[in-house]
Amino acid sequence: MKFNNRNVFISEKAKIGKNVKIGDNTIIYDHVEIGDNTIISSHSFIPSGVKIGNNVFIGHGVMFTNDIFNSDLIENWEMKFTVVGDRVRIGSNSTILPVNIGNNVIIGAGSVVTKDIPDN
Repeated sequence: MKFNNRNVFISEKAKIGKNVKIGDNTIIYDHVEIGDNTIISSHSFIPSGVKIGNNVFIGHGVMFTNDIFNSDLIENWEMKFTVVGDRVRIGSNSTILPVNIGNNVIIGAGSVVTKDIPDN
């Protein structure tokens, strides 16, 4: 575990690419991969099972999830995965459920993404 003076948590098991910028009050858990030249703005949450490509912009307060339901209520819980392609822009205060997001995608601020999004 790594904490810094900006209240950023990055798991030691996370893989962070080159030239990545991470905003204040952001949490990045185990088994997350973040590509090169990516910006993650403040107050974002990235749980286990998320892979983010290169040259991605994630706005303020974006929440990813690896669980569609409250896992405390389900026996035999299984983690779901999210893949974000290259050159993706995700607007502030969006929620991203376990989906595949293709390359060159723009997601508007305040969106709730519940289904896969193809390239372009």
